[in-house]
Amino acid sequence: MGSRRRRITAADRPVRGGDGEGGEGEFTVRENSVSDVVVEREARPFWRQQMEPIDVATLVVIAGTHLLSLFAPFYFTWPAFWVAASLYLITGLFGITLSFHRNLSHKSFTLPKWLEYTFAYFGSLALQGSPVDWVSTHRYHHQFCDSERDPHSPKEGFWFSHMNWLFDRRSVVERCGQDGNATDLKRQAFYRFMDKSYVVHPMMLGLALYAAGGWPFVVWGMGVRTVWVYHITWLVNSACHVWGKQAWNTGDLSRNCWWVAALSFGEGWHNNHHAFEYSARHGLEWWQVDMTWGVVRLLEMAGLATDVKLPTEAHKKRMAFQGEGPA
Repeated sequence: MGSRRRRITAADRPVRGGDGEGGEGEFTVRENSVSDVVVEREARPFWRQQMEPIDVATLVVIAGTHLLSLFAPFYFTWPAFWVAASLYLITGLFGITLSFHRNLSHKSFTLPKWLEYTFAYFGSLALQGSPVDWVSTHRYHHQFCDSERDPHSPKEGFWFSHMNWLFDRRSVVERCGQDGNATDLKRQAFYRFMDKSYVVHPMMLGLALYAAGGWPFVVWGMGVRTVWVYHITWLVNSACHVWGKQAWNTGDLSRNCWWVAALSFGEGWHNNHHAFEYSARHGLEWWQVDMTWGVVRLLEMAGLATDVKLPTEAHKKRMAFQGEGPA
């Protein structure tokens, strides 16, 4: 199926008043320079807004890891490289995509608690927030996708959806509220503990890496690896709502983007995911490589993953574009 790219205009959804040059209640609609998505309410750059302490802390961590990664050429060793690659799999695949996203956010399958908590701990080492915070924001994204209440939509600019939204916690709370949509996690002592002690665990990892291999392990394991997983995760929020094809009539900007899928263990089949949020499998076609689904399937075969959810044919027919089947 060909690309289902849809031009989004201000008439598609009600738009909240902003702080643009036109004054309160007005905004500037402009073309996005890299896609056909129209930026209809461009967010102010984070450096031009009043930042909360949590925003400053987030900026320091993200800037610090980027700065640390710049030393990678000077501290390269093969052991350090393989440490970074291993942590990419541990924190990115098992931690973010399998645990935070498919298991905790969408309940696509069930794991024994000891394994669920282990994978969630891996996700906490990705420096993307505690499980409660990550899951809450992601659920709000699906609830308000590409509307004025979406925490990170490219309709407010590509870079806003990619990373700038992270530095405006007040805006997320004003749009969506607090983390009341993650009470299933907050009822569990493990996730309450991780929420309160979140910052300690990446620091412990950094100290362990230093003890094991000195600065090369820290630069590659905490710098390069963290930045790599950051941007791969963020590309799902930005690129997968800007570039690619739509196989399903989801009514939002979500796209299937093959190259993001290749980097993100299958998360780039994003239009598939928005069509069937509960599905443990995102790469629905045989050629849509989805490494996370492969791991879930292995866990299921081992008897560790149960209640694995997949889209039904009836649901696929309802989500297909009129007169057409899936791509």
